Amino acid sequence: MPQSQIETTWEDSNRSIRIPDRRWWARLFAFVGPAYMVSVGYMDPGNWATDLEGGARFGYRLIWVLLMSNAMAVLLQTLSARLGLVTGRDLAQACREEYPPFVRYSLFVLCEIAIAATDLAEVIGSAIGINLLFHIPILIAVLITGFDVLLLLLIQRLGMRKIEGFIVLLIATIGLCFIIEIWLSKPSVAGVLSGFAPHVLSGQELYIAIAILGATVMPHNLYLHSSLVQSRDVARSQPRVKEACRFNLIDSVIAMNGAFLVNAAILIVAAATFYRHGKVVTDLRQAHELLSGLLGPRVAPVAFAIALICSGQSSTVTGTLAGQITMEGFLQFRMRPQVRRLITRLAAIVPAIIVIAVAGEGRVTDLLVFSQVVLCLQLPFAVVPLVRFTSSRRKMGPFASPIWVKLLAWMATVVILVLNTKLIGERVLEWVSLAGMYTWLAGAGLWSVVAAMAVLLAYLIFRPEAKLDGALPVTASQVVDSVHGIARKVRRIGVALEAKPTDAVMLAEALALAKIHRAQLVLMHVVEGVGGQWYGPQTGDMEARQDDIYITDLAAKLRDEPAPEPIQVNTVLGYGNVPQALAKMAREQKLDMLIVGGHGHRRLADIIHGETIQGVRHRLDIPILAVRP
Repeated sequence: MPQSQIETTWEDSNRSIRIPDRRWWARLFAFVGPAYMVSVGYMDPGNWATDLEGGARFGYRLIWVLLMSNAMAVLLQTLSARLGLVTGRDLAQACREEYPPFVRYSLFVLCEIAIAATDLAEVIGSAIGINLLFHIPILIAVLITGFDVLLLLLIQRLGMRKIEGFIVLLIATIGLCFIIEIWLSKPSVAGVLSGFAPHVLSGQELYIAIAILGATVMPHNLYLHSSLVQSRDVARSQPRVKEACRFNLIDSVIAMNGAFLVNAAILIVAAATFYRHGKVVTDLRQAHELLSGLLGPRVAPVAFAIALICSGQSSTVTGTLAGQITMEGFLQFRMRPQVRRLITRLAAIVPAIIVIAVAGEGRVTDLLVFSQVVLCLQLPFAVVPLVRFTSSRRKMGPFASPIWVKLLAWMATVVILVLNTKLIGERVLEWVSLAGMYTWLAGAGLWSVVAAMAVLLAYLIFRPEAKLDGALPVTASQVVDSVHGIARKVRRIGVALEAKPTDAVMLAEALALAKIHRAQLVLMHVVEGVGGQWYGPQTGDMEARQDDIYITDLAAKLRDEPAPEPIQVNTVLGYGNVPQALAKMAREQKLDMLIVGGHGHRRLADIIHGETIQGVRHRLDIPILAVRP
């Protein structure tokens, strides 16, 4: 695979999906996908834990809380999509342009913590699903979840539409599993309908309602959706952008309501199965065991475990994409998706392993709840900038939110702030009380963090809007003027030879460039056998002698080639590690350009044979031309 394909970033997918000009339904179908990828965050294992406990403790009474949370999610995700479509910026990029460095770095750190917390819930959920389905110990199941990076690598190369299709397939699997669960549990229709009636919340019911809200409206999904919609090639005209906003609204409403139905199904199954029989469920494994006892040991528990695994894996894919988007958006820093996935997954696996090893498998659900508390902490820091940006005529022009949308958005923001503040306050008090003789130290540390976050949030809410001119950090004229001012002369061209027939391709390029620039050629080869690695220039083994003879003869024949102007050719041998030796020779020979071979290895072959280009390009500041046979 060419290097350009290996080094793909998320921005490479922007405007990659063409919008057809034919019938409206074909254009609508082209926009279907982003909201479904976002919706998986609303049915991850964290939601399962809150929905199951809510249904088991309070029956159908909290369905209206799910509906309210879903309405907030639809509103906020619609605003997120509009921001991406209208401005061509995702939420992270908009924050980078709007806020000073300290603020945007703080927002990035908070977002990364939230993504790690989400991944922690996915690790635990997937591990519990594997444990339930295959009876593998939780600790080993947690380690198995680390290999889902291979799944990401597989689907990453299939393209955006294939990724969206894969996510929709997982969502459909989850939905089918819970259709089976509802059919087996036979819930009360009257009870379900009564659950849509709002009522005053208090005590433990209020606590569960807050947890449901925190698990439903997830912060990283707002960053994700504002970027996903940019994969559609929307013409930059007001009618087309307006149409795209309308189609994405339809996509969001359908997808978010699908997530609501899945969450409602979990709560309804818990109410019909556990609440009816007076069983209080606080653990996903406990729910699996009770389903086996109450609905039979065959279909229901297996469907539950499969749905839980699908939930964890689908959320894993979107969580990784969100991580890429925020890193590129906030920092303009790009990282390979598989490396990003490994870092995020390690950040989730390590605390899970520590808790399981120290406190036992029974505490994994406590860790799951903790991950949702962390999400609550970060949520306002994504919602407030989103509401402010989409209300700004300077950023959104004629697509700025009308008064009634602003009111709804700020009402949703206030509800989130009040309920999450209550949850955070209760949790901090609980953690401080558990500190024992170090209560004062824990209290000072935790309340200092809360105060700092409150100050940052107040800054985001009340800060005057910065002028956004949309200017790039450089203009085309500046670049062209700089080009003429740079006198880059190519006097010495190095060729990294491999003593293989493919050397001819590299030499052909080198000779052509040498004739154009009237430059000297430096033939380079690295003796990388055992002798070269251990003894360096002192080695006198057969490999080193043959390599020396090879490049010496090659130089002599090139000097003898008939040409209007003879080409100067020098030779040099290096020893040991190929990238290090090439970089050292390039510096010593004062090369102006280096030509290397692109061998075409990838993945496992790169691990076995090594990556010369990658190793060399990070050590040199001269142009490097990779020639592939």
